[in-house]
Amino acid sequence: MSATAQRPHVVVAGAGLSGLATAIGAAARGCSVTVFESAALVGGAAAYSGGQVWVGDNHVAPREGIDDDSPVLTERYVRAIAHAAPAALDERAMAHWLATAPEAMRYWEAIGAIRWTVIPGLADYHAEADGALGAGRYLTGEVFDGRELGPWRERLRVSPYFPVGTTYAEMFRAGRSVNRDDGDAQAFGRTRPGGTDGAGEDRLTFGTGVVASFLARALREPSIEILTEHPVTELLRDGAGRVTGARAEGPDAPVERHGSVVLATSSYDWNPGLVEELLGLGPADFGSVAPDSLRGDGIALARSVGGTVAVIPPTSVPMLPGWESGAGFAYGPEFARPHAVIVDRSGRRFCNDSYWVDIVAKALAPDAPHLPFFLIWDEQHHRKYGLGAVPPGGDYPPGTVTSAPTLHGVAERLGIDGEQLQMTVAEFNKHAEQGEDPEFGRGTLDYVLRFYGDAGHRPNPVLGPVAEPPFHGLRLRFLGTGIGSSGVHADATGHVLDERGTPIPGLYAVGSCAALTAAGSGYNSGFALGRGLTLAYSVARELAPPDAEAVDAANA
Repeated sequence: MSATAQRPHVVVAGAGLSGLATAIGAAARGCSVTVFESAALVGGAAAYSGGQVWVGDNHVAPREGIDDDSPVLTERYVRAIAHAAPAALDERAMAHWLATAPEAMRYWEAIGAIRWTVIPGLADYHAEADGALGAGRYLTGEVFDGRELGPWRERLRVSPYFPVGTTYAEMFRAGRSVNRDDGDAQAFGRTRPGGTDGAGEDRLTFGTGVVASFLARALREPSIEILTEHPVTELLRDGAGRVTGARAEGPDAPVERHGSVVLATSSYDWNPGLVEELLGLGPADFGSVAPDSLRGDGIALARSVGGTVAVIPPTSVPMLPGWESGAGFAYGPEFARPHAVIVDRSGRRFCNDSYWVDIVAKALAPDAPHLPFFLIWDEQHHRKYGLGAVPPGGDYPPGTVTSAPTLHGVAERLGIDGEQLQMTVAEFNKHAEQGEDPEFGRGTLDYVLRFYGDAGHRPNPVLGPVAEPPFHGLRLRFLGTGIGSSGVHADATGHVLDERGTPIPGLYAVGSCAALTAAGSGYNSGFALGRGLTLAYSVARELAPPDAEAVDAANA
C-alpha cells in the first residue's frame, strides 16, 4: 500500500487456526489486526485436532508423486457424500470452496505460514463414493520446531488426543494405526506435551504443529496484536447498521478496537442451550473434548446484530462416541477395535459400529433413534487396548466401566435386554472370526482400517469375537470436537447474512463458527480445516486495501 495511506484495521474474534490465518492474510496485505482470544491459550479446537486439511486437486500431492486428482473428481466426491440433505448444500459456497482451496493452500505456503505435506496412504472417508481417492487429499504440516515461538510456546494449546511429536508417516511406517500406543507416543487420551529429538528440537505435529506454524507467522507480523483472555462481548455499529468494531472484556478493563470484524470463535460445544437447539441432544447424551472456551460466542454475537444460523442435520454432524471420565469426557479408537460392539437398549446392533459417520446417522435417525447406546467388549479387548487413558490391561477408573462374568450380567446392570444381547453377540462372533460383518459392513472402509484399526490383528483390523469373560460395558454419549457443522450463516466468501440473506456490512465469519454449508450434509475429516483456511484467505483478501502489496500465490 502507499506510504501515505492509513492501514485499515481488522478485528478478529478467536485465535484458532482460521482466526490466525485471517489475521496473517490481512496483515500481509496491508491491514493492522487485533485478535481477541477468550482463553488464556491460543489454537482453539484445531490445536487439539489431527491437523488434517482436506484439499482436492492440491499442489502438494503432485510434488510428492501423487497426480490423479482433478477439480471434476473433487466436486463429484463432495456431491456424492452430500446426498442425505440436498437442501443443506449451498452450491455457490461449495463452488467457491473447491475452486479457491488449492489457491489458498499455495498462498499460505508461499508466505511462510506452513510447509505442507501429504498424509501418506490415507483414503477419503467414503471410499465407495463417486470421485473418492485412496490418497493425496489430506494435507498436514511438516514437523514444526516449537522453539520458534519463544515465550508464546507456553500459550499454545497442545493436543491431549494425538501423539504430538510423531508424524503420520512415522507411525504408518511402523505398521501401527495412528492411535495405537507404542509406549513413547500416546494413544488418544494419553497426554504428551511435544516431542524432542537428540538436538533438543521441540517437535510439534498434528493440529498442534499446524497451529504453531501459523502462530509463528503471525508473530512475525508487527501489525498483528494478539490479546488472550479477552472474550468479545459486544459488536459495535454505526447509525446505518454497519459493524464497526468490537468490545472485549479484558482481565483489567474492557477494550475496544474499531474496524471490520471477523468471527472465528469456532463451535458451540460447551453451550448446552445451543447443543439442544442444533443437535437435539441433552446433557446425558452429549459432551465435548474440545476446549471449554467453545461456547457459541460467534453465534450470539452474530444474532445480536441480526445475523442468522444455518442448520445442518444432526445426523451429519461429526461427533465421536465417547464417555464421561472423571471431571470431563474421553474418547478413543476402542469402539472400532476388535472384540467390541455397539448396541442400543434393545441389545441389538444398529450400524457399522467402527465408523462414527454411520453411528451418528443411525443413532440420531429421526424416524428410529437408538439412544441411549452402549459399548460392549470382552477381556481380550481390555488386555490388548485399554480404554482412553487406561493402558492395556489397566484398571478402569471407578464408576466408568460396568463389568460382569457374563454378557447377561453386564446387560442387566446397564439396562440392556440381556437375552437379546447374547443373541446379538453370538451372531456377530460367527462372522467376526472370519473378519466379516455381513449385516453392517464393519471392516470394509479403508479410512477406518488405517486410522482406527489394530494393524496387527488378523484377518481384519477392526473385527474380532466378543467371547472371553469377564465382559465390560459403558453407556456412550456423543462427543463434539469443535466441528458443529451448524453455525453462523455466511455466504460463499464469509459475509454474515441476515434473515433476508443479505450481508451485514462489516461482519464476516470463518472456521467452524460459520456453518459448513459448502459441504452440506456431507463430511470428511479435514473439511473443517480446509474450508476454514479457504474462507480465511478469501476474507483477508477482501479486507485488504485496494493497493495492497501481497504475495500472488498463483505465481509463487
